[in-house]
Formats: sequence, C-alpha cells, structure tokens
Amino acid sequence: MKKIIVAIDGFSSSGKSTMAKQLAAAVGYAYIDSGAMYRAITLYAMRHGFIRPDGSVDTAALCAALPDIRIEFRYVPEAAASHTFLNGEDVEREIRSLEVSSHVSPVAAVPEVRHALTAMMQQYGEAKGIVMDGRDIGTTVFPAAEMKVFVNASPEVRARRRYDELRAKGDEVDYEQVLANVQERDEIDRNRKESPLRQAPDALVLDNDNLTREEQSAWLLDTFRRIADE
Repeated sequence: MKKIIVAIDGFSSSGKSTMAKQLAAAVGYAYIDSGAMYRAITLYAMRHGFIRPDGSVDTAALCAALPDIRIEFRYVPEAAASHTFLNGEDVEREIRSLEVSSHVSPVAAVPEVRHALTAMMQQYGEAKGIVMDGRDIGTTVFPAAEMKVFVNASPEVRARRRYDELRAKGDEVDYEQVLANVQERDEIDRNRKESPLRQAPDALVLDNDNLTREEQSAWLLDTFRRIADE
C-alpha cells in the first residue's frame, strides 16, 4: 500500500479535525492540525496586542513577529493526545476558546501568515503519510494530494456541536453567540482574497449533517483503502 497525502477541508466545526485524527490513528499516519496552527498565531497576536479593540489586526506588527513564532505538535502522555505548543508552551486548551475563535479568521486572512504556515505545512508533507485538515489543504497547500475530502454540514448543526464541545470543557457560552461566530467565520473564510475556502474540483464531498462518527470513520477508511491501493 503506497503512502499518500490525505487533505480534508471544510467549514469550521464540521467535525473534520475529529475524523482526520481518527483516520490518521487507524492507518498509522501523522496528523497535522492546520487550524491549530492558525489558532496559535491568533493567540500570540492577542497576547501581544496585535488585535485592536474593533477586532481588526495590526498586520504590520504581526508580520514582523512571524519569525519569532514557533509552532510544534508534541505528544502529551497525560492527555494521550498530541497538543499544540507555541514557543515551547502547551496552548492546546487556550487556542480552543471562543475568544480565539472570534479572531482567528481575520488573522488567517493575512497573506503573509498564510504563506508562512503553508510553507511549514508543505514541509510536513514531503515524506507523505500524513492526514491534514483545514480550509485550503486540497486547493493551496497540497493541490496534488491523492485523497481530498470536503466536509459540509449546516451552520446550525455545526454550532450545536461547537456549543456542546465548549460546555463539556466547562466554558460558559451561549448557543446563539456560537452560531453567530460560526456564520461570521464562514463568511470570512469564503470571501477572503488569499486562499478562500473552496471545494477542490477533485474532492469527494462528505455531508455529515446526519452521520454518526462511526459512519464517518467507516466511509473515510474505505475511501482511504481504495485510493491507497490504486
């Protein structure tokens, strides 16, 4: 069975990260969370005052700081999972907050940020054998990926999933606030000038509004085996 690159794209909170992790574990591939990378840079920008009170990004300051930002993925035995580290600090929980979510799309729309992270992601894929999820993995980062999947679900379903996830972590959030954030991120992701969210022409579409995690995993694994065996 040949090694391939699996690119999973889709809207925020569509469940693509969960299914990407599960597929990577099932086939013994490395999992790269591109969304976590953008979230880590967003957290850095928030901590250093690069997000203005009106929510706009001090692009010049952020771009100047890019060489000082180091993002790594490390396995954390206590959590039995890979965590995101920002300049040596485990920021996995912080980057999943609603506050970071509310600022990540404007940061991700900065061309210099996208260029820097795209180059980093492409290095991860040089040896193949990876599963990566995001917004432009199959269109910009790995346009030649052997397996491309575009995940779709309604904003309401995605907001409910995100709301349940945040509540399970103990965060006090309002469903309508989460829904508004999901819809705002969709609008920004689809309309940004640099690498907007698009379905690659050769991507397989997975609409998971009414699918269980088990059904999603089975579909992905069957698809992977078929493509890797070709």
